[in-house]
Amino acid sequence: MSDPPEALAAPTEDRLLGGRVRLRQPRRGLRAGLDAVLLAAGVPAKPGQRVLEAGCGSGAGFLCLAARVPGLTILAVERDPGLAALARENAALNGLEGQVEVIEADVRDLALARRLPPVDHAFANPPYWPGGTAPPEALRRAATHEEASLLDWARFLAAPLLRRGSLGLILPAARLEAGMAALAGAGCGGVRLLPVWPRAGLAAKRVLLQGRREGRGPARVEPGLVVHEGEGFSAAAEAVLRDAAALPG
Repeated sequence: MSDPPEALAAPTEDRLLGGRVRLRQPRRGLRAGLDAVLLAAGVPAKPGQRVLEAGCGSGAGFLCLAARVPGLTILAVERDPGLAALARENAALNGLEGQVEVIEADVRDLALARRLPPVDHAFANPPYWPGGTAPPEALRRAATHEEASLLDWARFLAAPLLRRGSLGLILPAARLEAGMAALAGAGCGGVRLLPVWPRAGLAAKRVLLQGRREGRGPARVEPGLVVHEGEGFSAAAEAVLRDAAALPG
C-alpha cells in the first residue's frame, strides 16, 4: 500500500557522493542512506553494460552507480507508484534521460522478470526483517519488513541475469545465512562476502553479498570496509562515500 500523498509531497532534494548525485526523496519515511551508496559501490559494472535494480525507491542506488560508471543502460523496478515517479524524475535531474527505465512491478512477479532484457548485473537493498514490530509509515515499513522473501528477491534478480553476471544484496549481518541461502536458491554461486564494520574491532552490522549466475567455487570473505575512524569516516569510506570509488575487493 502506498503512503498518503502528503508523505511524497514537497520532497527534499539531497546530495550524495560529494554532490555528484542529486536526489529528490520523501521528506519522511523511506530515505536513502549508507546502504544504497555501498550497494552501488559494490556492483562490478563496466561502461556500456545493462544493469537491473529491484526495489529502487527514489533511485539512490542506480544514480550512485551511474555516477561512478558512465554509459550504463539501467533498468529499475519499484512497486510503489509514487517512488517510481520520483526515480524517473531523479534520472532526468541527473542527466540520465534515455539511459534509465523504471518499471512499476512487484518482485514476486517472476513471469515479468523472465521477460526483461538480459542484464550483466543485478542488485537490491531488499526488505530484510521477517517479523517484529514494523515502522508505522507505509514506505519505511515496505523497505524494512519482508512481504516478498529474500529468495523471491534473488530469483527475480537472477531471472534476466546473463551467465556469470553478478547478483548483489546488502543486508544486516544477522541475515547473512538467509542471504546466502537465497543466492544459492537463485542459482548464484562463487559468493563474495564484504563485511561493513562501523569501527575496527566491532562486529559487522552490514554485509554485501555478491554471487555469480551459475558461479562455482567456495564463498570467500573480502577485506570489507571500516566506516568510521576517530571523529569521522575512514579514508577508505571517504573514497567510497564522497569520491564515488568502488568498494575494495
